[in-house]
Amino acid sequence: MTHVLKLAGIGLLLFLMLSACDERRVFEQNVDIKEYAWHKDSVIHFQVPIQQPELGYNIYYNLRNALSYPAQNLYLQIEIADSAGRPLATDLNNIELFDRATGKPYGDGLGDIFDHQVPVYQNFRFPHAGTFDIRIQHRMRESDKRIMKDNHLPFIMSVGIRVEKAASEEEG
Repeated sequence: MTHVLKLAGIGLLLFLMLSACDERRVFEQNVDIKEYAWHKDSVIHFQVPIQQPELGYNIYYNLRNALSYPAQNLYLQIEIADSAGRPLATDLNNIELFDRATGKPYGDGLGDIFDHQVPVYQNFRFPHAGTFDIRIQHRMRESDKRIMKDNHLPFIMSVGIRVEKAASEEEG
């Protein structure tokens, strides 16, 4: 019984240490792409609760791709809207997943799977407290048959969003 309590205590301590390292995170969610093939019309939605609109927020894409991904980059469109559907921001981002010259993958990899956390907005200001809809859609050219297969973008495994409180000036 003492051994079980000791293990539980160690587990709790590890949990507290890991969660303390991520105090700024407000929201983080990743969505697995079915059969690792992202349809050209598929829009991924995230409902992000914001309680402190007076703060600035950093927003990141979380991406996971396989080494077999057929392009060196990924075009993503992000849209942020308030609960009434009013648009707050829309941008198109070109994300480099592989080095153009060498073909070496960027990101953190293990085997043939690579994770990327890519900044989208730094110190973004939400106009009020509430729940905001963040939508992501890929914008790869469907006419490029080397990349798109039957209107699907292959080897994208998951897509996500991370929203965290921006560092205040007092924090340095």
